[in-house]
Amino acid sequence: MPESSLKEPRPESALKQLRDRLGLTQEELSRRCGIPLRTYVRWETGEATPRPTIPQVKALCRELGVAIEELPDEFGPSS
Repeated sequence: MPESSLKEPRPESALKQLRDRLGLTQEELSRRCGIPLRTYVRWETGEATPRPTIPQVKALCRELGVAIEELPDEFGPSS
């Protein structure tokens, strides 16, 4: 297979790393936090700029077991 047809793996987002650490699926975390699944997926993949509400930020911190300072500034994959 030619090298040009191979896609480089996308870097993992910090949000995904936090979620994986707890063994949660995107669906489980989004449901627990009151975030629509599609919205959460877009945040994690970098397809959309996150604009979480204060209750969503609090829920993410609670469910991920982190302080607000530990939430990544960018939810999507690093560039």
